[in-house]
Amino acid sequence: MKYMNIRSIREDNDMTQQQMAKMLNISQNTYSQYETGQIEWTASTLIKIADYFDVSIDYLLDRTKAKK
Repeated sequence: MKYMNIRSIREDNDMTQQQMAKMLNISQNTYSQYETGQIEWTASTLIKIADYFDVSIDYLLDRTKAKK
């Protein structure tokens, strides 16, 4: 499943998929597959992204418009 807030927060912070992948310690190809919904996000990856951008996981998963 694709979650638009994850891509949006990456782009809003002027980060490339490669930079995100490096921060998450995964390959760019794996990150791309996550972002396009080809593979499901893992809990640990979502936690890393939420902590990095200081947002809630619910925000990342498009369950709320509030970032915190």
